Amino acid sequence: MKKVLLPSIALLFSIATQAQEIASALNHNISDEIVSNPFDTIKNKKGQILKEIVVTGNKPHKPVSVSRSGIKPMDLPQSVQVIDNEIITQQQAIRLSEVIKNANGVYVGSARGGAQESFWSRGYDMGANNMFKNGFRYNSGSIPEVSSLERVEFLKGGSALLYGNVAPGGILNLVTKTPKFERGGEISMQAGSYSYYKPSVDFYGPLNKSIAYRFTGSYENSESFRDVVKNERVYFNPSFLFKVTDKTQITVQGDYLSADWTPDFGTGIIGKEILKMPRNAYFGALWSNGNTKSASASVLVNHDFNKNWKLNFNTSFQNYKRTQKSTAQLSGLDGYETRGDWNRALTQNDNREQIFGNQLSLQGIFNTGKIKHQIFTGVDFENSLTTSYTYAFNEKSVMVNGKYVANLYDTINLFEFDPSNQRTDIPNATATKYLNTEYNRFGVYAQDLISFTDYIKVLAGIRWSWQESQAITYNLPTTATSVSEDPKRLDNAFSPKIGLVVQPSKDVSLFASYSNSFTPNTGNTYDDKPLDASIIDQYEAGVKTDFLRGFLSTNVTLYIIKNNNLVQTAPFEADGVTPNTNSNLKIMSGETKSKGVEIDVTARPFEGFKINAGYSYNDMRFGDVPVAVGNSIKGDRVARTPTTTANLSFFYTVPSGVLKGISVGAIGNYIGNRIAGWNNRYIVDPSDATKLIIQDREVPVDGYATVDASVGYEWKKFSILCKLSNITNELNYTVHENYSANPIAPRQVLASIKYKF
Repeated sequence: MKKVLLPSIALLFSIATQAQEIASALNHNISDEIVSNPFDTIKNKKGQILKEIVVTGNKPHKPVSVSRSGIKPMDLPQSVQVIDNEIITQQQAIRLSEVIKNANGVYVGSARGGAQESFWSRGYDMGANNMFKNGFRYNSGSIPEVSSLERVEFLKGGSALLYGNVAPGGILNLVTKTPKFERGGEISMQAGSYSYYKPSVDFYGPLNKSIAYRFTGSYENSESFRDVVKNERVYFNPSFLFKVTDKTQITVQGDYLSADWTPDFGTGIIGKEILKMPRNAYFGALWSNGNTKSASASVLVNHDFNKNWKLNFNTSFQNYKRTQKSTAQLSGLDGYETRGDWNRALTQNDNREQIFGNQLSLQGIFNTGKIKHQIFTGVDFENSLTTSYTYAFNEKSVMVNGKYVANLYDTINLFEFDPSNQRTDIPNATATKYLNTEYNRFGVYAQDLISFTDYIKVLAGIRWSWQESQAITYNLPTTATSVSEDPKRLDNAFSPKIGLVVQPSKDVSLFASYSNSFTPNTGNTYDDKPLDASIIDQYEAGVKTDFLRGFLSTNVTLYIIKNNNLVQTAPFEADGVTPNTNSNLKIMSGETKSKGVEIDVTARPFEGFKINAGYSYNDMRFGDVPVAVGNSIKGDRVARTPTTTANLSFFYTVPSGVLKGISVGAIGNYIGNRIAGWNNRYIVDPSDATKLIIQDREVPVDGYATVDASVGYEWKKFSILCKLSNITNELNYTVHENYSANPIAPRQVLASIKYKF
């Protein structure tokens, strides 16, 4: 990494010198100052340091880092939402899923066996390519730590221009806390239901006039409303800010998380019904265990040539590892599901990923006559290496219902299961092979916000993306290792974007945009052929208002997303009967169209009181799909996509008087009806091999609403806050594909006490 970093920094300052000469030539008679990058802390005036930008509510007034280009949100022809640290703290969020309750249209799609939370937006999975931390893609296979977050940013809609091959639902960017040139910090303790406790620290300040530091850390230990399930997490996040000159700063950040967790695949599904078992019932083996370790380091270099031109260079390295050994998801026995007899298969995983990324960008403002240009251009490169091990358990195949089942631990009956009277020995497993997949991604892009007048603006840009990937399988027999090397795969495409912004006044902005993107698809088809890339067109229009600097802000967005071929994990193996457990086996599901509307409102009617509200409607269905074995049905809704979501929250702190410091708040969240399991598909008619029939596999899940309430008191440097979550004790589920129906948490109490320095 050192060999790569040093030449990169040398190249950076070489480009900086040349760019400064260009900037000076273009900078004549420009009075408008470029909007600062959210990471910037250095003013153009010598010796002055900018105070930290605080974005309150979920309606940003200043540029957010996820937009990268420094464009003001009112000038951006797409929707942006920001959940800042103030809201995260007020609502005592301990998981990212609790934070996103404040963002309309974004929701938890599944809990994936307790290992991670999967988020969806506009019908699309915000998976590995759409999750970022401080502007860099990070592995989403873990549950991220919330205590170090300064804010969570959502850039809705098409973002391929700036981020390459990303899904069209939007970008989620986690921004961690950064150093300050002033001393401060806090220590806190959270404790609550099910033996939950979590001490946290946050210290920051200057080491000298040129160097500032920050350190955040936490330890979490908890049981769960689910029997047997436990969590233990250790996290720390050190960072340093170097003021090299009045115009140049370097931010260095580190990040480490170790999490021990219990794999939990929830309850069972019989036919199309999620079993109404006790919420605490755990059906996994008592010895089931999992561990996730992730670490990252990043360097961000910001250089201001002058008030109109700046150069950014960012580099990051991440290392991720997740191991798991447990009984697997519940799978029904053919012909016996109505009795509640279920197999408990065995699973052992070892998944790893290393990600190295670089970003170099230039932004500036200049005029051509009376037309103002705000440009943003750059290049980015990413190399990632993923490793996945396959294990075989030293268990003999067992005859079940006329078939031999390998890696089977035992068979249980869900209705009669006694956790205290079950098999407890831990089977041995042997690694049989491992798969290395290497990705190289490169992109070059340029965009220009053209202001013809103060009222009419056009955002135009284009990106060229190149991606190379190769998979190599290493078989591990007892004598020698054999290697199977797949051919390299190359994908490249242009991703254009154009948007129109009309602002009849400074408080109102109307916009419309079109963007195109591509998503290279990993995995193979039934006949072991690579998957073609999916081509996606997205149309978006809306109106933004911002009256009296946040007194009342609104955002209404309408969108249409057309995907020429949606790729999903294959539900069955090639025989159409055996459930598929290979995540690399995929099917092309056909054309889809996602259309909807999103509305969010932020209001601050008087001092100390704020309201956030949001509503979204999404209709995602299959379009032109050929009638063929394994294909979905034209006109069907796509699974795991709720029709509607909504959120409403308020928080009030008494600003003065006898009751000064007392605070009250509440948040309500609604997730609408959705389809779990798999979409219906065509299969061969068992009674007539010349005909196709529709196999009904959809599991309907009703919508639900939860309400959380809080009350607190702040006195001098001390504060205490108590929260009661899921007040109505609502019972519902997050469902991962056709298994792992995990119940949501019941009514719980959480309290925190904090001391600020």
